[in-house]
Order: sequence, then C-alpha cells, then structure tokens
Amino acid sequence: MEPAHLIAFNLTLLAAMAAPGPALLYALRQAIAGGFATGVATGAGLGFMAAAWTSAALLGLDAVFRVFPWAYAVLKVVGAGYLLYIAWGMWRDARKPVADSAHPGRRAFLGGVLVNLANPKSMLFAASVLVVIFPPDMGAAAKALVVANHFAVEVIVYALFAALLSGRGARMGYLRAKPVLDRIAAAVLGALGLRLLLGR
Repeated sequence: MEPAHLIAFNLTLLAAMAAPGPALLYALRQAIAGGFATGVATGAGLGFMAAAWTSAALLGLDAVFRVFPWAYAVLKVVGAGYLLYIAWGMWRDARKPVADSAHPGRRAFLGGVLVNLANPKSMLFAASVLVVIFPPDMGAAAKALVVANHFAVEVIVYALFAALLSGRGARMGYLRAKPVLDRIAAAVLGALGLRLLLGR
C-alpha cells in the first residue's frame, strides 16, 4: 500500500460524508442541539461504527452477505426500523426544550454507533471502495492502518462540524426554528429509513 492509496480513500470518504444521509443529519442536529462536546461524542460514535464496517469489509463480511442474503436482509430491516424510531422520536419531541432532545455524553456516542450500525450499506460501500482503491494483497498492519485512518478522518470531520455548528449564533438560530427544523430532519430520516427498508 502506498500513500496515494490512502489519499484516494480519504477523498472518497470525504465525498461520501458530505452527501446528506442519516449519519450527517444526526451529527449536525446533535451538534446544534447539544453543543460541541455532544457533537464530538456523536461523531466519535459514528466514526467508530463506520471504521468497524470498513474492518468488516476488509475481513470479507460482504462475501458472507452474498452467501447468506437473509443475514443482510435482517440487518437491513432492523437498521431501517431504528432510523424510523429516531425519526419518530424527533418528530414527537420537536416542541420539547433542547435539553430534552439532544443525547449528551455516552448516550451521544452510543447514538452515533447505532445510527451507523443501522446502515449495512455502509459496509457494502466500504467493500466496493476498498476493492477499487487498495491492492488485494494488503497485510494485517496495512488493513489496521486503513481502519485507524478511517476512524480518524470521521472524528476530525465531525469535530469540525461540531465546532462550526455549536456556536452561539447557530444554536440561537436552531432554538428559534427547532420545531420546524426537527420535523424536517425527522421527515428526511424517516424517508431514508424507508428507502433502506424498501431498496435492494
């Protein structure tokens, strides 16, 4: 593996993270609602699970899903159900005070883990990217470096988002528009959950 491989992987990863999806939407809302520490903890949870999916892809879990398609189907249904559960909670609590709607500390980390665990397509995406970018004969140390790199990139990006969005201006704007913004976010998350459930 050469440095160019990691650079190509990181550029692909940044492009994927910038696309609006459950992880980005959840992280942004957590950072605005709960502040910098909550945003970073959420990002760490998201990054941990994303890196775990990359690790699973490197170990060949995508091949297991091809051999046992029912395992992927079960994981997909459970994941879609969890996204719909989050969407329902956000919609229901849209008018509650912000302290009741953001998940601080360990709950923020766990929430991030569960959001990315709920999306097995992340592992399939990682598998396809890894096959294209990295040589097939990577050793254990190189694979560990790829996983650690993935985790670091995710944490840095989400920490930057948290720093930008947890400031007083962003927070005050969010508080003023919280019912509308939370319901828009809930609708988008619900749509993504349905797409995961109904898509191939």
